[in-house]
Amino acid sequence: MLNWIHLSIAIIAEVIATSALKSAENFTRPSSSVIVVLGYVSAFYFLSLSLRTVPLAIAYAIWSGAGIAIIAIIGWTYYGQKVEISSIVGMMLIVTGIILLRINAK
Repeated sequence: MLNWIHLSIAIIAEVIATSALKSAENFTRPSSSVIVVLGYVSAFYFLSLSLRTVPLAIAYAIWSGAGIAIIAIIGWTYYGQKVEISSIVGMMLIVTGIILLRINAK
């Protein structure tokens, strides 16, 4: 159970870091740049902790898939970016793939 918590923390840290990239403005804004660096370092650290028992393919699929979906929602909500139907279908396919990976994991 702890490994899934580590994976969740990794996802949250990656989403925070990716969201801060826009405001870091090519790493010219120190506060946002620190958030980016610390976020990615934390994300990889907690991802590595989750790999103690979670298979690599499953952990990475969940980490990247959840990150894509959450960043799309943040972009749409806070940055006014458009989310097309094809993007929603693509994210649903990612979630479906993650579920299939998890079902077939040994």
